[in-house]
Formats: sequence, C-alpha cells, structure tokens
Amino acid sequence: MPPEPPSREARPQPASWVEPWHKPVFIPFLAVAFAYLALVGLRIPRDSFRPWIEGLWILLATGTSLLALGKRLPLQNVLMTAALVASLSAGILLVGASSGVPFGPFVYSEALGEKMFQLLPWPMPLLWVVVLINGRGVARLIMRPWRKTNLYGFWVIGLTCLLAVLFDLGLEPFATSVQHWWIWQPTRARWLWYGAPWVNSLGWFVAALAILVFATPWLINKQPVKRAMDYHPLIVWVLMNLTLVAGNAAHDLWPPVWLSLVGNATATVWAIRGARW
Repeated sequence: MPPEPPSREARPQPASWVEPWHKPVFIPFLAVAFAYLALVGLRIPRDSFRPWIEGLWILLATGTSLLALGKRLPLQNVLMTAALVASLSAGILLVGASSGVPFGPFVYSEALGEKMFQLLPWPMPLLWVVVLINGRGVARLIMRPWRKTNLYGFWVIGLTCLLAVLFDLGLEPFATSVQHWWIWQPTRARWLWYGAPWVNSLGWFVAALAILVFATPWLINKQPVKRAMDYHPLIVWVLMNLTLVAGNAAHDLWPPVWLSLVGNATATVWAIRGARW
C-alpha cells in the first residue's frame, strides 16, 4: 500500500510569525528612509547626521524585505534566499575589490563602516539582498499578465537583472560623488559613468544573473496560497531609488537623476498595470 501523502498541515507554509513583525519593521524603515532622503536631499553634511543612519537604512530595508518575502514563502526558503544572496554577493564583491573583476578597478573607503577581510564594508551584501529581492518583486508585478507563459520565469530573472543595473546607474554617482563610499581607479575604458567603466554595468548584470540562478529555486513557493496583491517590493524599490535621486539632484548630477526617474517611473507604471491585471 503506497504511503499517504503528507497532510496540508505537514507541508512547509509561509512563516506564521511574519504578520506580527512586518509593520513594526516596515514603519521604522519608512521613517528612516524618508529621513535619510531628506538629509541627502538637503545636502546636510554627512558628519552631522552620522554614518550610522546609512547602516540603519540598509538594515531596515533588508529586514522589511525578508519579512515581506516571508508572507508568501516558508521560513526555510526566506533564510536560504537571504544566505545565498548575501554570501554569493559578498564573494563576488570581495573578488571585485581585490582584482577588479567583474566590475572594474575600485577601492572601498571607510565611509560605510567596518570591512570584512579588510576589503568589503559589511552593508554591501545586505544592499544586494535588498536590490535583488525587491527588484524581483517589481519584475513579478510587471510580468504578472504573462505569468502562465512558458518563459515567464526567464523574463522575471532578466528584468530583475536589468533593474539591478538601473539601480546601479543611480548608485554610482551617489556612492562616489555624494557619499564617497568607494573610489574608482584610473582605467583605459573610453566610456565612464562618473568614474565607473562601462564594464561595471555588465558586471552588475552578470553578478545578479549568477546569484539569481542559485537563489530562484528557493524563491518559488511549491505550495502557493492565493493572497492579496503585494505592493511592498515596489514601495521599497521606489524609496531606495528616490534617495539616490535626491542625493544626485542636490549635487547637480542631472544625467543619473533623469535616467533614474524615467527608468523607475516606467517600471512603476508597468508594475501597477501588471498588479491590476
């Protein structure tokens, strides 16, 4: 006699502990995000509001992103996703900081806090967790009308990688000219984006693709439960990008401002359209 299939109660379910913690983390994230946006937008000297707010901004963004993910995925999936994205991105960034591959030659400053292995500031892997989880959430909203097609998963991965590149195009001038998080070294590249060689954008795309190849199986809910449409990834994504826009605009860095505004406005319109489908 064949064994009985496991009961619904025995199957991994989305983390039940998420609901009580989601708002207590999301609301502080909103407060810190708007405060940080205002501080960089008003060009208040960095030393006067202390670098800790940058770390808190990234920490709360990571926390609320993972808690939102836990509303539709089992706990083990959320933890494994976070571990994979953080560890793989840390490995790629460490190689990049030491060898210049795949982003180009750069050096992290002391502005982002303590460094791992004397090379990588601790917030950077968490920033990649925020970018990839919420970028994928925005891509899923955009692709929702085509979610039953055979190539849906590949389109979501591709769009996530493109959104990561778009984020970086706003991040580079913000990180180098506004906050001085890292410094680009001289290079023979003919096309530079505020010090970053063109290969940096390719590096972001390839790195995001490589990470998603390993993380995507853990981001798929094998026992999907119908839930209300979740705009949380879009909200976090827009706030993160608006902070970059505010800082770049305050320093008259207009090309990345307009690129970020146009690119993210287009993504937002398509995400809302997809969510309402």
